[in-house]
Amino acid sequence: MHPLTRRSYSLAGRAAERASKFRQGHIGVAVVFARRHHVGAVVVGAGPAGIATVGTLLETLPRYAGRIVWIDPKFDAGKIARYSEVPSNTKAGLFLDYAHAVEPFRAICASAKHRPNPVTTIADMPQHETCSLSYAGDMLRFLTRGLHQHERVEPRLGYLKTTNWDAASPTLRLAYQPAQKLLAAEEGSLASPMVVFCTGSSPRTIALPSNPPLLPLETALTPSLLGATLDRTRNLQVGVIGSSHSAVLVLMNLARLAQSTHPHLRVRWFSRSPTFKYAEQRDGWTLYDNTGLKGIAAHFARAELEGDRLATSDAGKVVQRIDCGGSAEAEKQALGAWAPRCDYVVQAIGFDADPVPVDNSVKLVFDHETGAFGDSTGMPVRGLFGAGIAFPERTTDPVGNTEHAVGFWKFMRFLKRVVPQWVEDVYHVEEPRRQAGGVST
Repeated sequence: MHPLTRRSYSLAGRAAERASKFRQGHIGVAVVFARRHHVGAVVVGAGPAGIATVGTLLETLPRYAGRIVWIDPKFDAGKIARYSEVPSNTKAGLFLDYAHAVEPFRAICASAKHRPNPVTTIADMPQHETCSLSYAGDMLRFLTRGLHQHERVEPRLGYLKTTNWDAASPTLRLAYQPAQKLLAAEEGSLASPMVVFCTGSSPRTIALPSNPPLLPLETALTPSLLGATLDRTRNLQVGVIGSSHSAVLVLMNLARLAQSTHPHLRVRWFSRSPTFKYAEQRDGWTLYDNTGLKGIAAHFARAELEGDRLATSDAGKVVQRIDCGGSAEAEKQALGAWAPRCDYVVQAIGFDADPVPVDNSVKLVFDHETGAFGDSTGMPVRGLFGAGIAFPERTTDPVGNTEHAVGFWKFMRFLKRVVPQWVEDVYHVEEPRRQAGGVST
């Protein structure tokens, strides 16, 4: 061998050996910690994002890291159980993609003893059409039961109360209230180098003039419950605030009741515009994929509510639009004049993230690109992550529109992208990253 070749080979070999020792040293730190604490990760929440997180971690988290502790008060598919009668705006094929996205899910499907099961039921549907969310909820419960049987998953029925951390420590400390001890002062504790919040969101509400009775959004989106709640013998005025997917479905439910079992029901629709934004298929992508109307809601809005059609449609016989556009003051005046005349009001104006279980003095800032959290100074909180409707990925489409990606498959796609980096950051890096910035609200 030529001397220069020999020297180059020797240098390369020594560099590779040093790199190997470097990696082994960092992994060794994680191994020692994992063996001491045995909790490789804690996932909080068992809705579609929590289930996807557990499945993705099982596929990514090294075995030496230990088990995954999974905390939820019910393990009943999250809040989707409240919307079982709602038509999805997701095609059945994407629900099926979710169910087959990670190896642990595929193993659950393959080992199922009974057929049909919730996944095969969705597989038998027209894959390019939407379906009731009840089918998606059944699928989530099916996957949850399967994950509970996994040797590395430890489900704990209860509520996470607090999460604390110290910049000098590689662990996060958690206190939780076990479900079987909800009436007692006793609480459980955990320590783990990785915690993922999939804690969900709840319908947003605003203060209204004279505070008319609030009809919960979950009730208004459930036709059987809505019909049972509203007195069919009385003249009732129900106000609906908003123009989103949820608002359109509420208007559709109320209009159908007024045209059938509740002939004395009338609806006042408070909206800023007589027109809607619709999701539009483009060449390989969807314009307004997360904010535009889809499925049944889009069809009803186009046929019954859009622009001048409300004046001549069947829905227009029972729905009166109250213009709230122009300015915040105009909206306030419209609500002040008309909301007090309503017997009930439904607020369909979006969702807000549920409070996260951390010290109230700590302001967390979520990075929608990486799924990580930072503090108010921009310093990353090592090992703390989020996903789901409360902590979605931010996406930008080809024409520059920025949206938050919300949906079963979108959660899964985001997690498959970021979870490997989470695991790398927590288990292969000895010191927390010190660079500031990169954390967005």
